[in-house]
Amino acid sequence: MSILYTLSVAGAACLGTIWLTLQNIRVIKQFERGVVFRFGRLQSRVRQPGLAMLIPIADRLQKVNMQIITLPVPAQDGITCDNVTVRVDAVIYFKVEDPVRAAVDVQDYMSAIAQVAQTSLRSIIGKSNLDDLLSNRERLNQGLELLIDSPALGWGIHIDRVEIKDVVLPDSMKRSIARQAEAERERRARVITADGELQASEKLAQAAAVMSVEPAALQLRLLQTVVEVAAEKNSTLILPFPVELLRFLERSTPERDDKATASTNGETPELTAPKVPDDVRGISLDEPLKGRPSGQNA
Repeated sequence: MSILYTLSVAGAACLGTIWLTLQNIRVIKQFERGVVFRFGRLQSRVRQPGLAMLIPIADRLQKVNMQIITLPVPAQDGITCDNVTVRVDAVIYFKVEDPVRAAVDVQDYMSAIAQVAQTSLRSIIGKSNLDDLLSNRERLNQGLELLIDSPALGWGIHIDRVEIKDVVLPDSMKRSIARQAEAERERRARVITADGELQASEKLAQAAAVMSVEPAALQLRLLQTVVEVAAEKNSTLILPFPVELLRFLERSTPERDDKATASTNGETPELTAPKVPDDVRGISLDEPLKGRPSGQNA
């Protein structure tokens, strides 16, 4: 009995030892690092990926993820420098560089980074204009990264990248921006049209100067215009008539009499009104009426 009892005790002890050993073996993945606390005191050596043997009851292992973590920042409401209410959200990419400091110096580095990111985003909104938020985001991203990275360095965290995702504007501000953009496009169109007119007038002035020196050039231009019009298969051909020819014909036309000249000028000739007696006493009733056909009463 004593031998059996001794063997059973030895077997139980062996099983207990094996169980304790298995319970104190930890597997650390490739993207993790292990920080060991022995009776609450930090061990300086960081456990690398693989199997990590711990002392039963004495050691406690804390794993730290070394991958790049993506943390979305909730949308924050703020007022810009030019008094515009906006709603901005962002995203942060960071990773742990020092697992010891991340495990010891801060209780929850994920929550700490999230809170710092929200306050920094509000600060950036208050220091920026609306135009910067819409068109100059690269500079704002760099400024936001510096604001978050300053306290994160003390926690063993490296901020890899910060980006502003979306800027939500009020509906009234959207309509104002649309009207501003439309007015800007109309201004550019008018400037381009005016510039084209200016260039065309300069070229026309140069062409007029050349034609004034060489009168034959004007005739050649006239013939070219006629050819261009005739090439379009029009049934009507318009030829410009020289004004000098009209003036020559006007000078060579003989003068007419005064009445024809007056009629040509549009003047109405004078008409002689019939003579009417001033009163009825000038009319004789005894005289027969003239001009009436027979058979009619007076």
